[in-house]
Amino acid sequence: MDNLSLIAAIGNYFELGLDNHLIWKIPEDLVFYKKMTMGKNIIMGRKTFESMPSVALKGRNPIILSSHTLDNVCDVITFDDFHKLIDYVKKTNEEFMVVGGSSIYEQFLPYVNTMYLTELQNNEPFEADTFFPYFDETEWNIQLMNSFMDNDIPYIRNKYVRKR
Repeated sequence: MDNLSLIAAIGNYFELGLDNHLIWKIPEDLVFYKKMTMGKNIIMGRKTFESMPSVALKGRNPIILSSHTLDNVCDVITFDDFHKLIDYVKKTNEEFMVVGGSSIYEQFLPYVNTMYLTELQNNEPFEADTFFPYFDETEWNIQLMNSFMDNDIPYIRNKYVRKR
């Protein structure tokens, strides 16, 4: 789906988070996240939504996929069925960006055309309880966007475009 992308920061061992929080603090990556998601529909699960500061939602259109009802939430679209949400995405030319968490990434990965992955170059695994789903790199064209060092953390950013 050309209007569906994904953005994530992952460790060398596919680590995503611990206790519903990001494992690392990388200011440059947060700036990149803001730039890439601003003005777009961002798709996430309930736990990711609840963990985000409200500033991370400002200027974006949050769409929550969850089997749980969300109390006292306004200005968000909610879906309780993955296939209904996919149909919604297919019926529009608007841009959608999948922003997490782990199960949301896993469900949407077969449908995304582009992934923006910030990949930490850690030698040892970070302590994590949430992981990015495995994917076969041979199914993607990989473009190195840049390499960085921030807070003593080396990382690269790759753009993955699904081969057709």
